[in-house]
Amino acid sequence: MDEEGPSIFSLIINGEIPCHRVYEDDLVFAFLDINPFSPGHTLVVPKEPARTLEKLSSESSQAIGAVLPRISQAVLKATGTKEFNVLQNNGPNAFQSVFHVHFHIIPKYEDGRGLSWPFKSSPIDHEEGARIASEIREHLI
Repeated sequence: MDEEGPSIFSLIINGEIPCHRVYEDDLVFAFLDINPFSPGHTLVVPKEPARTLEKLSSESSQAIGAVLPRISQAVLKATGTKEFNVLQNNGPNAFQSVFHVHFHIIPKYEDGRGLSWPFKSSPIDHEEGARIASEIREHLI
């Protein structure tokens, strides 16, 4: 994946490191996280070794988009939970620790197990929001 070789996820996908696999097709691989926020915490990864989401091909992006709801539903049924988070980080400042695109499906249990949101938001500045929205639209391809 980087100058030093493939990511740990590439090694898992290739069967070089064991995992608790929950799903696999030609483009997507899903397995349980070894350091889960809650039981059933599942990672959904493209087999394509892209470091961050914006570098992922359209084909792999579409494949993940097609199966992510299905895997989420299976995680909910298997864990008996009704709520969950889907989390995806890009870059070290966004808390990405494995530099291979991956989505976390994190079941939220009624007893509080699961992802806790430590951040506070503040109301949007509508003038700044209009400016940023305009810039984003200009950059859409």
